[in-house]
Amino acid sequence: MAQQRMLKFVHTAKEMPEKRDATVRSQDFHEIYREFADAKAAEQASRCSQCGVPYCHSHCPLHNNIPDWLRLTAEGRLQEAYEISQATNTFPEICGRICPQDRLCEGNCVIEQSGHGTVTIGAIEKYITDTAWDMGWVKPIKPAVERAESVGIIGGGPGGLAAADALRRAGVQVTVYERHDRAGGLLTYGIPGFKLEKDVVMSRVKQLEEGGVEFVLNCNVGEDISFDAIRGKHDAVLIATGVYKTRDLRDPGADAAGIVRAIDFLTASNKKGFGDDVPEYDDGTLNAEGKRVLVIGGGDTAMDCVRTSIRQGATSVKCVYRRDRANMPGSQREVKNAEEEGAEFVWLAAPKAFSGNPVRSVTIQRMKLGAPDASGRQSPEPIEGGIYEEPADLVIQALGFEPENLPEMWGVDALETTRWGTIKAAFGTHATSLPGVYAVGDIVRGASLVVWAIRDGREAGAEIVKYLDGASRVAAE
Repeated sequence: MAQQRMLKFVHTAKEMPEKRDATVRSQDFHEIYREFADAKAAEQASRCSQCGVPYCHSHCPLHNNIPDWLRLTAEGRLQEAYEISQATNTFPEICGRICPQDRLCEGNCVIEQSGHGTVTIGAIEKYITDTAWDMGWVKPIKPAVERAESVGIIGGGPGGLAAADALRRAGVQVTVYERHDRAGGLLTYGIPGFKLEKDVVMSRVKQLEEGGVEFVLNCNVGEDISFDAIRGKHDAVLIATGVYKTRDLRDPGADAAGIVRAIDFLTASNKKGFGDDVPEYDDGTLNAEGKRVLVIGGGDTAMDCVRTSIRQGATSVKCVYRRDRANMPGSQREVKNAEEEGAEFVWLAAPKAFSGNPVRSVTIQRMKLGAPDASGRQSPEPIEGGIYEEPADLVIQALGFEPENLPEMWGVDALETTRWGTIKAAFGTHATSLPGVYAVGDIVRGASLVVWAIRDGREAGAEIVKYLDGASRVAAE
C-alpha cells in the first residue's frame, strides 16, 4: 500500500515552493521561498521513485536516508520522517535551506537523470524540520548518563556545533570557545537572512545551551586564552575555527578606500539585522546604499554580496567573474535569484587596476577560456586590447578564503599543517598531530560546504568519545 503512494513522477510535475516576487523580496532580508503546505509536501515527496540504488543518499555528504523520509512524508507520517532525518543530520532545517542540492542530492536524483525533474528534496527537508519545531518534536538534549570528562571546542560554527551536539548526547561536558558575540559562525554572520533567517540558527544554539553546552563568547584563542590553557582545562580539544583569511586583490590601487572584504561586508549586514550597533555600516563604509557596487568573484559568497547589496539600496550591482556562467563555482539557482532581483553579471572579465581613493572606477580586462588547468577547468586568458573602465563606488572582494596560521597565532609549533596551511587531520578520525586534539571542517578541508562541516563534526564527536573511553580504561588500570 505504501509503495502505491510513491512513483508519482510520471503524472506529477516537479514543483518548488512558491518564490516571493523579486520586487518585493529584494526590499527585505526574509527568506525568499514560502513554505510547502501539507498536501503539496506530500504530493512532491510522492514523486520519489524509491529506487534500489538511491544516488541522492550516496551523493549526500551525511548519507541521509532520503528515500525513507520522502516516503514517510508522502504517507503523512511527518514525525517519523523528522526522526529519520535527524538521525543522520544534526541541522536538517539548515541544510534544507542552504545546501547546494542542485550539485548534491537533487542533482543526482534518478528521475532527474531520466528527464522528469528532480524530487525537491531540500524544500521537503526544510518543511519536515520546520514542522517538527512547530509541533514540539525537537526534544532537548538529555544524556542518559553524565560523564566527568570535558571537551573544549574552538569555534562555534557548523562543525563545532555538530560535534557539541554529539558529545553532549554522549554525556560529555562541552565548552565552546567562540570569537564572535554569538555562536553559529558562518551560519550567523556569513550567510544572509534571505537564505537562512537567524532565528533558525539561534534556536539550535539555544537547544545546545539548554542541553548543557557552555559557550564562551568574544573569546579569541591566542589572545584572551591560550591554546595550551584550553588543552590543560579539558580532556580533549576540537579545532573548528573555519577559514576566514580573505584572498585579497593585488592589482594596482587595490588598497583604496571603498574596496572591502566580503566577510566584513556580510558580517556588518547580519549584525545590523540583529539590531546591533555597527558604526562601519552606519558611516557607509560597509553599506551599499546609493552606491554603484562591483562584486568580484563567482562563488556563493559573491552571490550573497550581490543580493545583499541590492537589499541595501545600491543604485547598481554588477558581479565580475573571470570565467563564463557554465564554469562558475557558485549555485546556478543563486545566480538566477540574483538576476531576478536586478543584478547584472559580467562574465569573462577580471579586474586589472583600481582608480581613485576612495575608489571611483575599475579597469576591467576581458577574458577568454583557454586550455584546461590541473583541475580540468579551462583557464581564463586575457583578450588583447579587451580593456575598459567600469565605474564603482564600492568594490567587494569575494575571491575565497584561506586558513589563518594557527600554529603561529597560538604558539603551537607541534600542530602540523599542510602546504596549503590547513590542519593535518587523519581521515575518518579527525585526529591531529597532537594527542587528544582533533580538527574538523574548513580548517582541515579548506573553504567547503556547511554539510561537510556537519559530517566532520558528527564523526569527530564519536571519535572523541572513543578516545575518552580509552583514556578512562587506561586510568582505571
